[in-house]
Amino acid sequence: MRKVVHKQALDLIRYLWEQVILLDDETISCQIGKPWPLIFTAAERGNLDFLTILIRLYPDLIFKVDQNTYSIFHIAILNRHEDIFKMIYQIGSIKNVITIYKDGEGNNMLHLAARVLQSPSRLNVIPGAALQLQHELLWFEEVKKVVQPRHIEEKNIHGKTPGALFIEQHKEMMKEGEHWMRDTADSCMLVATLIATVVFAAAFTVPGGNMQDEGTPVFVERIEFKIFAISDAISLVASASSLLTFLSIRTSRYAERDFLWSLPNRLIIGLTTLFISIVAMMVAFVATFFLVFRKNLHQYSIPVAVVASLPVIFFIWQHYRLFLDMINSTYTSRSLFKPGKSPLFSKRVKPKVA
Repeated sequence: MRKVVHKQALDLIRYLWEQVILLDDETISCQIGKPWPLIFTAAERGNLDFLTILIRLYPDLIFKVDQNTYSIFHIAILNRHEDIFKMIYQIGSIKNVITIYKDGEGNNMLHLAARVLQSPSRLNVIPGAALQLQHELLWFEEVKKVVQPRHIEEKNIHGKTPGALFIEQHKEMMKEGEHWMRDTADSCMLVATLIATVVFAAAFTVPGGNMQDEGTPVFVERIEFKIFAISDAISLVASASSLLTFLSIRTSRYAERDFLWSLPNRLIIGLTTLFISIVAMMVAFVATFFLVFRKNLHQYSIPVAVVASLPVIFFIWQHYRLFLDMINSTYTSRSLFKPGKSPLFSKRVKPKVA
């Protein structure tokens, strides 16, 4: 029902706008309201469908600016609306005209991307300071691809380049992100160390003991023992890898660019190998139980296997949300700025300075 109402509203907007654009430019400006606040309010709120309808029928809207000399793309950057900003990839060389706009303080488009997002509702969508900083860096790097090379090191009236402004604006976020990364790494390092200690000791105290004459394990031929040996080795390697990964996070220099890829990627690898080590350790425990108590306590095999799976389930329940957020923020979010398939214009638009 909601989709039907939304479609009907868009059809009504399209019909009304088709009637408005039949008027002259001055009358159109008066109808919308000087200096074009309607489209800038839509850009601020992220109303992509509304803007698409207006721009397709009246392409000159993309050149309009507000009292701060901000186009709809500048406002989209300030409010971090990816869907609106990536329309800039569909206007071709016209974007070179729009990217030169500056506000009264000499801030270009990249300076705006360097500012910290002010809206709490938009910022809190992303959990954790580290992931928020990663998202801000992703925006900064994306806008850098659009602006002209000379704008990257261009200073505003306060003598600050976009890079310097980004570091200044995100100083507190970087401190919070570093603190969160260190605490997470410390907690996971402790778990990985305990697992590595246990499985390492288990490798030399094999279930059933060894034969006195040859020193080989008593149950070496049994399938349960082979499962135990393989699982124990996997758990040891995975826990050691996890420990070293979290150690690299702990000793990182925590530069702002490390939060874009290096640190989140290490955390994902660390959590993945830690999960593998826990699963392998539980498999080794169940295999040992079947091996040692296969005769006397065989009826308890299923309950023991169920109980052994509880730590794995508990770990997933506690960390799956963090893991999914890290995956989404590190890998999936890189497709946020991929241009849409539907063209913005049905015909070639000629540049026209506002």
